[in-house]
Amino acid sequence: MAQLEVQGGRFVWNGKPIRIVSGAIHYFRTVPDYWRDRLLKLKACGFNTVETYVAWNIHEPKPGVFHFEGLADIERFIRTAGELGLFVIVRPSPYICAEWEFGGLPAWLLADSDMRLRCSHKPFLDRVDAYYDVLLPKLKPLLSTNGGPIIAVQIENEYGSYGNDSTYLEHLRQSMASRGIDVLMFTSDGPTDSMLQGGTLPGVLATVNFGSRVGEAFAKLREYQADGPVMCMEFWNGWFDHWGEHHHTRDAEDVARVLEQMLDEGGSVNFYMFHGGTNFGFYSGANCPSPDVYQPTITSYDYDVLLTEAGDPTDKFYAVRNVLSRYADVPELALPEPAPKRAYGRVRMSSRADLLANLDALSQPVASVYPVPMEKLGQNDGFILYETTISGPRAAHELNIQDVRDRALVFVDGKYRGVVERWNKETKVSFDVPKEGVKLSILVENMGRINYGAYMKDHKGITEGVRFGYQFLFGWTIRPLPLDDLSALVYGEPGSAETPGFYKATLRIDEPADTFVYLDGWTKGVIWVNGFNLGRYWNKGPQKSLYVPAPLLRQGDNDIVVLELHGTESPEIEFKAEPDLGGTVPPQPQ
Repeated sequence: MAQLEVQGGRFVWNGKPIRIVSGAIHYFRTVPDYWRDRLLKLKACGFNTVETYVAWNIHEPKPGVFHFEGLADIERFIRTAGELGLFVIVRPSPYICAEWEFGGLPAWLLADSDMRLRCSHKPFLDRVDAYYDVLLPKLKPLLSTNGGPIIAVQIENEYGSYGNDSTYLEHLRQSMASRGIDVLMFTSDGPTDSMLQGGTLPGVLATVNFGSRVGEAFAKLREYQADGPVMCMEFWNGWFDHWGEHHHTRDAEDVARVLEQMLDEGGSVNFYMFHGGTNFGFYSGANCPSPDVYQPTITSYDYDVLLTEAGDPTDKFYAVRNVLSRYADVPELALPEPAPKRAYGRVRMSSRADLLANLDALSQPVASVYPVPMEKLGQNDGFILYETTISGPRAAHELNIQDVRDRALVFVDGKYRGVVERWNKETKVSFDVPKEGVKLSILVENMGRINYGAYMKDHKGITEGVRFGYQFLFGWTIRPLPLDDLSALVYGEPGSAETPGFYKATLRIDEPADTFVYLDGWTKGVIWVNGFNLGRYWNKGPQKSLYVPAPLLRQGDNDIVVLELHGTESPEIEFKAEPDLGGTVPPQPQ
């Protein structure tokens, strides 16, 4: 069978030189019903390859428990690409970054306090190998050497930005090879000396990631790989957003200009992204450039690239296709019909379930001398509640949480007293305690584990302890709240309240279509459609709407549930036909 090879400083396929023109589409960020549509558009733009990461945490949510259905059906995604005549590049490294929760690593790794990540620490390698034992046999039949579409597989991801353990990289290479991965292997790193020294392996193709300065990047790559083809494995033609920022954009003409420079240099390219998609559920990650800076990523992964979050071609699509047509034969433009968009109008919430009143319906209590983080209780994401009592009387003191990961709502005898945020030292809560004492409740939200950099060992919840003034508080009841099953909630009237609550409504429609839900007047929370977790919303923006793909809806009645943490001006939501991802900022140097 055919195999992608490197000969004479270029890629060769079936004995003929080939330029790889690839685009990233993550199967886990797009509903499966739309995979074919997105891949057809990739091919129509003139691309010959699709690239995808493999997110370990969606495939092994619990140790030894594997999931490869629905959004996680990577085999179906790859087969679909092959049926359309596309090559596939797979990046199955334990770590993927991708602005994805914990960079794709499963949260349960952190249940072991001694765990060391992304190095040749044997317990970590053992978990990776156990995962590979299940994942790689699924990929093997899909390799080009076995008649499938996969032409290349990545070892780790931007490892030189993190470490320099070549023994670890070599272990991954051998682990893949011993399980039958016999297609071209490669690494990808930033185009700097330290990154290329730390992230590459002898005898393994090196590629680089960048958004501009093509000549400098390829020149640096050639210093380390004089006889290999040059390839940008991540061409950052757009960018992602954190909560509280503006929506980032990049001019289409600038993207086309940089692409042309790459092609003139004889380079191959993978667009990161071609289609971004959505961080459904609690899977959005976070960045932490320093210990005091925490930047959670928004739900939308639109990325301002060639297709919108809803899969529609943008100006970049046509600008890129125009450039590619001057360098290769581009097929006649034949795009699938755009997915219909519908404005279903306003929907009023019919009932409300108070979160604190429904704890028994949502979780089992755990007694603990001291607060422990989520991972120690087998919880990956969502929320976690810590409760204890404080005797009185006591004068007013500040409540000190060591350390909150990431955002805590504080209640005293069931009344909201304030918020403590990991990234905001100005958020403080103080109160006094009457003679009869008080019940203290702390609801902590996991806003996404850090996905890049030096601070990835990111436990969630309360990681050390809680002090009232100088005194540590002991004797806690803990409630894990992953919110993966809301079926037992008891609803009542939808009136306003100070405590977090679930609001329920019915959306009645004649025909399912893509739509966008707006929560104007709401503050912060999570929304579910027919039991599917769409993700977080927050009035600090930038995104004002959440994308609802048509396959999540059904003709007739649709169940809508909104968890609001603070309060709403009016218990209504609205479904519109257009998204709003917020303001824009000028293009930034990449």
